[in-house]
Amino acid sequence: MHISKSLLVAVAFVAALPACRKTPVASAQTASAQTPAAAQQQPGAQPPAAQAQAPAPPAKPVPAVLPDVVARVNGEAIQKTELERMLRNMEMRVGQPIPADRRDEIVRKAVDQLVTYTLLAQETRNRHVEVADAEVDTRIGELRGKFPDENAFNKALADRGSSVEQLKKDARNELSISKMMEAELATEPAVSDQDARAFYDGNPDKFQQQEAVRASHILIRVDEKADAAAKQKARTEIEGVLKQLQAGADFATVAREHSQDGSAAQGGDLNYFSRGQMVPAFEQAAFALQPGQMSGIVESPFGYHIIKVTDRKPARTIPYEEVTGKIKEFLSAQHKQQHADTFIQGLRSKAKIEVLI
Repeated sequence: MHISKSLLVAVAFVAALPACRKTPVASAQTASAQTPAAAQQQPGAQPPAAQAQAPAPPAKPVPAVLPDVVARVNGEAIQKTELERMLRNMEMRVGQPIPADRRDEIVRKAVDQLVTYTLLAQETRNRHVEVADAEVDTRIGELRGKFPDENAFNKALADRGSSVEQLKKDARNELSISKMMEAELATEPAVSDQDARAFYDGNPDKFQQQEAVRASHILIRVDEKADAAAKQKARTEIEGVLKQLQAGADFATVAREHSQDGSAAQGGDLNYFSRGQMVPAFEQAAFALQPGQMSGIVESPFGYHIIKVTDRKPARTIPYEEVTGKIKEFLSAQHKQQHADTFIQGLRSKAKIEVLI
């Protein structure tokens, strides 16, 4: 288990999807929260239904000006500079400042995570967990290798309010914590065949796979609110593309040359999708085709498409034998997460924690 101070605050983001999917929204999940069917990424597998949760109470207001020490853990100070560095890392990852209306919530979560991090670091010292200098140097070298040169590496550190010395300190702490947690979680027993089978039998909804098709498409974009001239220009272009395909041109090659969608680099391939994932006109046309068949011109809110279906998968229940390994991975991760949570809660229950904001 690798724990990084800079990654302790989770960040959700929106990812762009190909033009034909209903809504370009992606959600971040931890591996331990994924169901086995979702983790397996079976084509057409349905995601688990979101569980209704009561809204969290508003966070306690954070002062506009932070004190030099924001918290103490067993007498050890957590400096304002540590919190600011953590928040700066988060802002740089998402590419925008912390929203003003979420400042209290995010700052308090960050402080809480720094408290946990400090507790874990203290416990590594109590247990005399050792990390060799060579291990720290290797970690720093891995980080340096992500930058084109030393200047870029140093600039990144400066932008984050850090330094090589601070980075080495963090790396040593993180390696120590990782070693300690790996040793702690190594005591977790392996998931048995009986446990895996019981999970499979007790969660039949998680192993249902909808009918799915695999399709490629070529898109000529035009806004649905565009004027008649713009639509006619796009229509003329897609008609020319269709003539090439009907004359025997290779679909993938034509897609790379003409498609105005992100899937063009893959020859227009959209992989597998099930009903409900694409806009209605696109879905209706795709599911009407058999493997090897190509549509005519299909109009959607994104523009004009030509669709070719390359494979179909019928709806089915995924057999236990196909998902045994994934179930065991899921249950093992879940057990280890529960073990880690209990371990950390035990440290917190024995500690003197003072939050000073």
